[in-house]
Amino acid sequence: MAEHEEKKHEESLMERIAEKIQGHDSSSSDSDDDKRSESSMKAKVFRLFGREKPVHHVLGGGKPADIFLWRNKKISAGALGVATVIWILFEMLEYHLLTLVCHLLILALALLFLWSNAATFINKSPPRIPGVQIPKDPVMEFAQALRFEINRAFAVLRDIASGRDLKKFLSVIAGLWVLSIVGSWCNFLTLFYIVFVLLHTVPVLYEKYEDKVDPFAEKAMHEIRKQYAVFDAKVLSKIPRGPLKEKKKD
Repeated sequence: MAEHEEKKHEESLMERIAEKIQGHDSSSSDSDDDKRSESSMKAKVFRLFGREKPVHHVLGGGKPADIFLWRNKKISAGALGVATVIWILFEMLEYHLLTLVCHLLILALALLFLWSNAATFINKSPPRIPGVQIPKDPVMEFAQALRFEINRAFAVLRDIASGRDLKKFLSVIAGLWVLSIVGSWCNFLTLFYIVFVLLHTVPVLYEKYEDKVDPFAEKAMHEIRKQYAVFDAKVLSKIPRGPLKEKKKD
C-alpha cells in the first residue's frame, strides 16, 4: 500500500511538472506571438519618404540636425535671426554684399584704432586683438562632404540621362520645372531664405506631429501612384520603344 501511494504521489508530481512546463511554453509562445505581431505592426506603419530612422538621423545627425530641430533654442533662434537680418539688408534695404563687408571692416578698424591710441591717454590697457586663423580640419571635412554630394548628384543625373528609369526622369523634370517657376518669382537670396526658414520649421513640426501627418501622406502617395498608373497606361505605355529593344538584342 505504501509503495502504491508513493507511485501515485510521483505520478501526480510529474503531472504538475508537465503542466507547468506546458504553461510556460504556451506563455512564451504567446509572448513571442505578441512580439511578432507588434513588430509586424511597426513594419506596416507608413513613414514619409520610406524612412525607418528618426527625423534627427534623416537630417544627418550632429549639430546641423540639432539646429534644424531646435534642440538648442538659442542657437536655432540666433541662426534664424541672422538669416532674417541678412535677408532684410540685402533684399528689403537693397544693400550689397561688398558694400556691407567694407562698411563693417571700416567700423571695426576705426573703433580698434581709436581705442588703441586713446588707451595711452586714459591709462587703460589697449585692446587685445586675437589672431584669427582658419582651421584646416573643418575646412577639409566640409570640402570632402561637398565633393561627395556633388559627385552623387552627378551620378544621379547620369543615371537619369541614361534612360533607365522613366519615373525618376519625369519626377526630376517636374521638380526642375517647378524650381524654374519659383526662380522666376524671386531671386536666389529670397529663395535661399525661404528654404532656410522651411528647414527651421517643417522638420520640427513634422517630428512633433508625424503620427498625424504620415496617414495623410500615405493617402496622398497612394493617390499619386494611382494617377501615375493611369498616366502610364494611357500615355507612357504607348510610346514606341521597339527599335531600342531590337538594337539591344542585336
